[in-house]
Amino acid sequence: MSKVNIKLERLGEMFPENWTEEQRAKGKTLFLKYLSEKAHKHYGGKIQTAPKAPVLGFNWFNVWYTPGVSKISTTIRDNNDASFELSNRGNLVAVVSDSTRVLGDGDCTPPGGLGVMEGKAFLMKYLGGVDAVALCIDSKGKDGKNDPEKIIDFVKMCQHSFGAVNLEDISQPNCYRVLDVLREECVIPVWHDDAQGTACVTLAGLLNALKLVNKKLKDVRIVFFGAGASNTTIARLMIADGGDPKKMIMFDSHGALHRKRDDIKADSRFYRKWEICEQTNPDCINTMEEAMKGADVLISLSTPGPDTIKQDWIRLMADKAIVFACANPVPEIYPYAAKAAGAYIVATGRGDFPNQVNNSLGFPGILKGALLVRASKITDNMAIAAAHSLANYAEKRGINPDNIVPTMDEADVFPVEAADVAVQAVKDGVARRPMSWDEAYSIAKKDIEYSRSMVKSLHDNGFITDPPTEMLEEALEWTIKQIEGK
Repeated sequence: MSKVNIKLERLGEMFPENWTEEQRAKGKTLFLKYLSEKAHKHYGGKIQTAPKAPVLGFNWFNVWYTPGVSKISTTIRDNNDASFELSNRGNLVAVVSDSTRVLGDGDCTPPGGLGVMEGKAFLMKYLGGVDAVALCIDSKGKDGKNDPEKIIDFVKMCQHSFGAVNLEDISQPNCYRVLDVLREECVIPVWHDDAQGTACVTLAGLLNALKLVNKKLKDVRIVFFGAGASNTTIARLMIADGGDPKKMIMFDSHGALHRKRDDIKADSRFYRKWEICEQTNPDCINTMEEAMKGADVLISLSTPGPDTIKQDWIRLMADKAIVFACANPVPEIYPYAAKAAGAYIVATGRGDFPNQVNNSLGFPGILKGALLVRASKITDNMAIAAAHSLANYAEKRGINPDNIVPTMDEADVFPVEAADVAVQAVKDGVARRPMSWDEAYSIAKKDIEYSRSMVKSLHDNGFITDPPTEMLEEALEWTIKQIEGK
């Protein structure tokens, strides 16, 4: 047992040596949750607004504000596109949520989503060199039900202040309509990270996992557990990238999806799920046990575990089985348990386990690439390009069963991803400002280095302080007591 260190490295080693793998896995979850609450309270959140222009003398206020700023207003009035250069709009993202599907915690009320949305903004700034603001809204109508039209109207009204919109944690079926309408009707890219971002990084992880087991995407049998926005979009992107829908089976809380699911067909709000019903599971297999026999891949984004996915199911899979258990904050099965049941490669959505298949690898670079070329939308081709960018980046530096995708501390992955996305936007004809791969990479790298250097400078000069050692020790002591029942 080692002391908890300020970098939070080697988390598993800080617990008592006699703990089992299950106790360590549960302990990390409890520790991170407890510390998160204490740290957020200590810092008062994790995002602030700071100027990026100097105040060299009193009259500079007359430049940054009235009367000088009048020229900015009239210039943008006459050419709205000038707003991308004369304001921060060109590098600013709105993170919009009604907080009805926050992680695995469900409806957390509008302000309950602020922790996650500020987290997105934090990662965008540090990893992608992009500014972002959390906008948690109340989408309830007069009948008390969450109304997708209210989210649509809100985004349409505020889109002129931003370069892109990141939708987050909106429950289904509302999330489908919100994204599909806004993608077509807004003048800036609208991206649903739970769906598109998760799909992009999952595809990247699967591409590399398949290389390690010497299998092809077009040949493998895939079972999807969970049929929310994430898995339905993952399936769509995998089919678009060459996967065989006839070899795919998806499950929701009522059973397998197939053409006989009249309950889904009858509810037009679930049109994305019905598309999966029509395309996949031609034999109308109904049970997980039957679906998992000989399956090569299991992709689960469903109810947090750790006992949602059964070891007996994994034992039915093909040799060198691939298991992605990506529910947050707790995976549907812990990696050690999945491997004990025969899984060869296991991924989760968490960074404290090997193979973090999480949208945090995607959205900073994807949104940066879209912003660089002032894209009008983010196409599925752009998401697939990002997936291949991530997979190729990891493959070039070396992959193995416990390391199939880049990690967030590999700084160069994000400007590379941004450049690949920017070039694809140009190819797809959605870029307002075409640029070469080298141009996009150079700008993205410079902006990301600026963001990281700014955080480091604030820390080095005492404007951002270290968390108290007592806070870390308290979190560890509390966790040990919870696990050991003392």
